[in-house]
Amino acid sequence: MVKARGREIIGKIVISEETGLKFGVVGDIKFVAESGELLNIVLAQETPHANDLNLERDDHGRMLIPFSTVKSVGDFVIISEKDIV
Repeated sequence: MVKARGREIIGKIVISEETGLKFGVVGDIKFVAESGELLNIVLAQETPHANDLNLERDDHGRMLIPFSTVKSVGDFVIISEKDIV
């Protein structure tokens, strides 16, 4: 299994597994420093589709996608939209 480092994920486009629609670009990743547990993907340049979903936002107004919805990381970050709506 190939592991991706956090900084390699930043800048990738986030796409829905079910619809193929774009959510935006990974701007950052939130995690628990002590355990390394990944919590959320922080979106940059979110799309109108992502805005329509009323997802949680951080203190800076950036949209958050739970990391538990990530299905795969390659050229894109593929998420399960049904797991977040």
